[in-house]
Amino acid sequence: MVGYVTLGTNDFERAAAFYDALLAEVGGKRVMQLESFIVWASAPGAGMFALAKPFDKKPATVGNGVMVAFAATSKEQVDQVYAKAIALGATDEGKPGPRGDGFYAGYFRDLDGNKLNAFFVG
Repeated sequence: MVGYVTLGTNDFERAAAFYDALLAEVGGKRVMQLESFIVWASAPGAGMFALAKPFDKKPATVGNGVMVAFAATSKEQVDQVYAKAIALGATDEGKPGPRGDGFYAGYFRDLDGNKLNAFFVG
């Protein structure tokens, strides 16, 4: 249903390196790159994640209430993605664990302060 999600950054190279390493944990690879925009995907036709320098040239800011969730294939993969994010400099927003009936997730903020999670349902 969602085609892609884009987050802005104020340090493009640092954020690109963060997402290269983080998204590799869920099979993400760069599928498109321009001077101010990178897109990652895990398979053709799958939802995509993008990183961009703001088009209006103003500083990127974090959206209050905005969160991007990366689907994992197991609870163990959630743990791996969360651990990788923290190792890459992300900050904790909720360690991995059950969050309701059959929902398992770990929450963190990237280097620009954007809230993310990795989740598994099952």
